[in-house]
Parts: sequence; C-alpha cells; structure tokens
Amino acid sequence: LNLGNITRVTHFILLGFTHLAQLQLLLFVVVLLVFTVTMTENILIVFIAAVDPALHTPMYYFLKHLSLIEICYSLDIVPKMLINLLSERKTSSFTACALQLNLILLFISAECFLLAIMAYDRYIAICHPLRYAIIMAKKTCRQMSAVAWLSGFPVAVGLTGWLFSMPFCKSNEVNHFFCDISPVLKLVCSDTNIFELLVFIATLLIMVLPFILITISYIYIIYTIVQMPMAESRRRVFSTCAAHLMVVTLFYCTTCLIHLYPKSSLSANNKKVVSLSYTVITPMLNPIIYSLRNNDVREALQRAFSRKIVSERLRTLSFF
Repeated sequence: LNLGNITRVTHFILLGFTHLAQLQLLLFVVVLLVFTVTMTENILIVFIAAVDPALHTPMYYFLKHLSLIEICYSLDIVPKMLINLLSERKTSSFTACALQLNLILLFISAECFLLAIMAYDRYIAICHPLRYAIIMAKKTCRQMSAVAWLSGFPVAVGLTGWLFSMPFCKSNEVNHFFCDISPVLKLVCSDTNIFELLVFIATLLIMVLPFILITISYIYIIYTIVQMPMAESRRRVFSTCAAHLMVVTLFYCTTCLIHLYPKSSLSANNKKVVSLSYTVITPMLNPIIYSLRNNDVREALQRAFSRKIVSERLRTLSFF
C-alpha cells in the first residue's frame, strides 16, 4: 500500500552478501562450520560449569552466563543468515526483523554488563582476597547476572518499538545480513535526528559505561599487581585476568567500530565484514580464549567424560 512516497512495509529484503554472489556457497560452508563449533564449545562450557562442583565459583558462574549469551546471540543471527545465503529471495517479515533487532540489543547489552561484572569479580579477587567469599556470595552473583541480562531491556524495547513505528519509503531492501539499527534506519523517510541522538546516548550507556567500569577495575588491579614483591606472583595473578582482557578487547574493537561510529568512513560492505567478525567469529573464539585453554575447565571436561556417573550428575544439575 503506497501513500505518496510512504510504503507500508510488510517484509524486508536482506541483501546480505549479494555482492559476493560467486562466494556465497563457500561463505555458507564456512559460517556453518564456525556456527557448529561455536554452539558445541559454548554448550560444553554451560554443561561443565553446571555439573562439576569444582567450577561452582563466581568466575565460572559468570563464564557460564557469557556462554549462554553467545548461544542466544548466535541463534538469533546465524541460522537466518545461513538460510539467506542459499536462498534467492532473502526476505524477513516486518515482525521477525523487529524481534531480531530487539534481541540483538538485549544480548549486546547483557554481554557488555557481564564483562564489567567479570572485571569487578577479578578486582575483588585480587584487591580484596580476604573478603572475596563474602562480597561475591551466591545470592550477589545471581543478582548481578540478572542485572546483566535485564540491563538492555528498556532500551531494546523502546528503540525497536520506535524505529518500527516510523514510516518507511521507496525501498524495503536492508543492506546487511541481519536487521541492525543503522541499515534499517536508512529506509525511514521521516526526520530521525532525535532518534539518532537517543541511539547514541543508549550506546554510551550500554557500551561505554561498562567499559569505564572495566577500565577502573583494571586500574586498581594493575596497581595492586605492581605492588606485589615477587615477579612470579605478579605473573600468576595477571594471568588470571589475561583471558578477560583479550575477550574485552576483541568484543569492543569490533562492536565499537560499528555502533559508536555508524557514520564512519567504512563502506556498507566493509561494515558487513566487521559485523561478521563479532556476530560469527567472536562467539567461537571466546570459549577458546576464556575457558577451553583453562586447566580447570580441561580437567573438569576430562572428569565429566571419563566417568560413568555423568547421568547422575545431570540429575543433580545445579546452576551454581
């Protein structure tokens, strides 16, 4: 239904990687392989952190939630992307597009705040070790993880509802492989200045605020490590933070490039490549960086799969 320049959109066409038509089959195989590895790794982390009593500590509790976020995030984006890579008509319904964007905002917010919580956990463990068990009690950890999961709910619902209530005009082609704010916003034909300002403010709250908290935590951590008299102690303590720092760096270097600089010099096709890195590659790398290279996790996996009592442990599965 057309009303002048305004089109009542019922579906969107996700252009994805149509500019790489000859490579789409290869891209499908690569993404499918990475997605399979991602799901396997993260499910293993959730499983082993739940069933092995040795990993029922705050650090691994938060790691488990990080893996849950990566699982949900990947499921929200990758299956639809795989379908579109093999389909000639790469469509997404209006409702499905809105729901996908809403979930993306929720999961990105959850990961940002969870990374900040994990930095706080390391700060308490290193700077206040004698009070660690009291401060990072089970109830506190559950409350903090709940805050992380729910942190982006108002922003996600508010921005998604507002964006998809706007009039769209001329085209319904989204120049991306998923429904993100920037490419969908380009199809809106009304004034979007106030909306863009609120998106920028929301991005600062969701991404920059947790990053500031992470930075403050590590300033105190580094100061404490430097004060340690023995080099071996400094090395051992810092090694407990190295994986978290790598994950934070990987996450922020990719997401900030897209979400904090939506009008950057990157072309639309280059933005797709960067987006591919944090939507497909990063969820696969996080378990390797943070957990599967960890001796505690490897030993827990060996215990879980070398004994015949796995089924008994599943019956008594505990999330802490």
